[in-house]
Parts: sequence; structure tokens; C-alpha cells
Amino acid sequence: MKTIITGASGQYGSLAVQKLLDAMPAEDLILITRSPAKLQHLADLGAQVRFGDFDDPDSLLSAFQGGEKMLLISGTRVGARVVQHKAAIDAAAAAGVRHISYTSVVGISPENPAKVVADHLPTEQMIKASGMEWTILRDQHYTDAMVLNMGPNFIQSGTWLSSTAGGKEAPVWREDCVNSAVAVLTGEGHENKTYNITGPELLDFREFAGLLSSLTGHKVDYVETDDAGMYAMFDAMGIPREPVDDQSVKGITWNSDDMVTFEQAIREGFFRVISDDVEKLTGMKPRSVRQMIEENLKILAPA
Repeated sequence: MKTIITGASGQYGSLAVQKLLDAMPAEDLILITRSPAKLQHLADLGAQVRFGDFDDPDSLLSAFQGGEKMLLISGTRVGARVVQHKAAIDAAAAAGVRHISYTSVVGISPENPAKVVADHLPTEQMIKASGMEWTILRDQHYTDAMVLNMGPNFIQSGTWLSSTAGGKEAPVWREDCVNSAVAVLTGEGHENKTYNITGPELLDFREFAGLLSSLTGHKVDYVETDDAGMYAMFDAMGIPREPVDDQSVKGITWNSDDMVTFEQAIREGFFRVISDDVEKLTGMKPRSVRQMIEENLKILAPA
């Protein structure tokens, strides 16, 4: 069965392809990217590498031809993805794709103030109305984002500034999210189901900062602020308020509108979600924040 992976040259997509190659022939993979040259090594293995751009709907219809299943990896332009996702969903339906799996976010509700939800909620609704079978993978906040992207900044400054006010979430490793998606793509019985892909424990950011301090040996003081204080911090770091394609500042690819509203949603309890769906799908327990810090001490301790 031919399987389409969108965003196949991105972090999530690259890892998904790597794992899918252990489960199916390369010839069964249709890899969509804006930069086909980045995936030439996979084309050499027999995968079909095709140009496709969410901002160019005409490119998607031809790119999706022949695919039966599709993993729609959400775009990176937080706050401006609904039009992009609609183009991909419409093209998949027109190309005859039978089953679409989508990387969403936990805590979906119309009341959730997080900007990511304004992208994911309508996307989920469009997928369910498309006539295709579907699987929704609602991922928690990536542990990687907090440990590997933000962690060195917290350690260097000695301060973890947050507006979450004790709100909790269950951070999950990106790789555990990918493993769950691969299990859906290669397994059976996942039609028209929604999974919450979370880590093993609920933590607030004060507890997270405490783990960073104790495990790295660098004291990180947790300091509460408000939304204005968060914007001021991100502005000082040079992080744009709105999304900018392919821009990274100190390893951070997000925009501050995304992060500030995300912290508001944590503060208000919308992301206090924990489940055992990772283990149900993969047969393996999700990994903890502690384990990621411990496995990356060589990166974090020198910071």
C-alpha cells in the first residue's frame, strides 16, 4: 500500500520515514517536500520523492497521485495553517487517498486560547468531513522543545521565566509521537479514531526547572511573570511574534504569539491531558522528561 508522508524532509517527517523503511519497501513510500534534493538519498533507495508545497495547491494533486494512506504532518506556520491544510486535504481526497492520519494537538476545544488550536481544530473538522477514513494523533508538548531547544537558554541565563502559574502538562518525546504515527500507518483498526499522544507524567514548569537544575548541576530559578513579560523576553531574544518560514533564533523555530498563548492554555488547564495511548499503539511506555535530560547532559551541562 502506497503511503504518502508530507513534510518528509522536516524533523518529524525524516524520523517517520527512517522508521517506516524498517517496516515497508522504499518503493511504497511517496515523500512530499518543498526541497526534493534533500531527499535524494531516499530516492536512490527507491522511494518516490515528489515536490509538493502547501502554498501551491496545484502541486499537491499530482504529488499525491497513487497514494492510499497519508500522514499529514501539520505545517510550521503556526496561526496560518488552516488554508495550507485545506489544500492538502482537498488534494488528497481528489487524488483518491483512502485514509489520512494527522498530527494535531491535545486539549482541542473552541475555548482553548492557544494559537495552535485555532489551526488544529478546523483541520480536524475538515478531515472528518472529507469522506476519507481518518486517524487523529493529538500530540502533547514536545519534551525535545523544552529540553533541547529552550533548555540551554534557561541554563545560560539561570532563569526559567513562565506565565503558566502552576498549570501542568505531560510532555512527550517527539520520537514517541513518531513511533505512534508509524504504528497507525503500518497497523490495522485505527480508522476514525483519535489518540492522545502524551508523556508518562504531569509536570508544571517549576518541577521541570527543578529537574534541569538537579540533573545538570546548573541552578535554574523558576520565575513567574505575565503574558506581557513573556512577550518582552521573546522580543529581546529576537523571536518574531508572527511565524516566519525557515527562521530559527537560538535553535527556536516558533513565534512568540504561539508560545505566549500556549502558556496561557497551560495556565488555564487546557493541556492537562495524560493517556496511555503511546503504549497501546507501540507496545512501549512513553519516555520521561528526566530521561531526556539525562541522555543529553553532554549538550546541557556545558551550557
